[in-house]
Amino acid sequence: MTARPFMISAVDLFCGVGGLSYGLRDAGVHIAAGIDVDPACAYPFRTNIGAPFHQQDVRHVEADDLAAMWPADAHVRVLAGCAPCQPFSSYRRGIDTSKEPAWPLVNEMLRLIEATLPEVVTMENVTRIVSASVFKSFVVGLQDLGYHVDAESCYCPAHGVPQHRRRLVLLASRLGVITVPKGTLGPSEYPTVRQAIHALPPIGHGETHPHDRLHKSRSLTKINLKRIRRSTPGGTWEDWPEELRAACHRKASGSTFRNVYARMKWDEPSPTITTMAYNFGTGRFGHPEQDRALTLREAANLQSFPPDYELVAPDEPVQFAPLGRLIGNAVPPRLAEAIGQTIVEHVKATVVEPTDPANALKIRRRKQPARARKRGV
Repeated sequence: MTARPFMISAVDLFCGVGGLSYGLRDAGVHIAAGIDVDPACAYPFRTNIGAPFHQQDVRHVEADDLAAMWPADAHVRVLAGCAPCQPFSSYRRGIDTSKEPAWPLVNEMLRLIEATLPEVVTMENVTRIVSASVFKSFVVGLQDLGYHVDAESCYCPAHGVPQHRRRLVLLASRLGVITVPKGTLGPSEYPTVRQAIHALPPIGHGETHPHDRLHKSRSLTKINLKRIRRSTPGGTWEDWPEELRAACHRKASGSTFRNVYARMKWDEPSPTITTMAYNFGTGRFGHPEQDRALTLREAANLQSFPPDYELVAPDEPVQFAPLGRLIGNAVPPRLAEAIGQTIVEHVKATVVEPTDPANALKIRRRKQPARARKRGV
């Protein structure tokens, strides 16, 4: 009897438009399914990933239903997910978010892990989550289930993402010790804004390119058009004449906000792409030389999505707020690919691929503690 091909298969919780799944797939991980409560994620996930999409609230996902999503012939199962990060974001500035509905979703992921015991788990989130009690309990819960856990802050340019973004990546394995990838690129090799968006055709503010509906720029008001014309790459609103400055800039509380109403630089990574990256006034989201804010396509490119990634169905309108939210909340695919490569290498190092007809997993025996301690959390 011929042995079936070895398969590492992942289910992606909180899958969004598929950034995490796309990167995992490029690394050689089979994507079994994506789960997200947002119906807007269905088209991009199915179209770009080619896997089933389940529109469900993770709180209502039953363990048996999740278990059935992995193929019966999968040798190693991965549960991947990026729980909504808003409660832990630095933009909340000390607000008590512990009562928000998104807060306990990390616990829901742990519930499903405990019930299905996938061989590998990965989570991506904002770095501030490490100080949250819910994350600390999540790590302890994984360790109690026999997982070796590592959690580290990852600097995205080191993984090929052209933006100054840091994300917390957790990897956990029941197969053996696993470590979060460090990134292979040094500062001189970081991808830049120029590399990500320079090849896109120029358009004006308020315009949409006829051959790419996502290459669409938000209209600027008259005063914002004057402001961006007086802005230089890497400069601030302090470079403007007094009559162009907003009222908030004249207040002591607003004087430190120098990365709003600003242009990004060509030859370095962009600022973190947020859900409002199409808006000139919400960050350093001005195009380096064209008098407009980023287009939705440019924001997606800076998130390291491929230039032909489909984010909206052909018969649906392109709207800034919904698509900006989907793009800004996505896991950068290049970071996800690095995570996937680590998982594949880890499995190769700990699992002997089955050659007998029964195809039973054989785990290489190693002298390791029952519980691996996490690093850097």
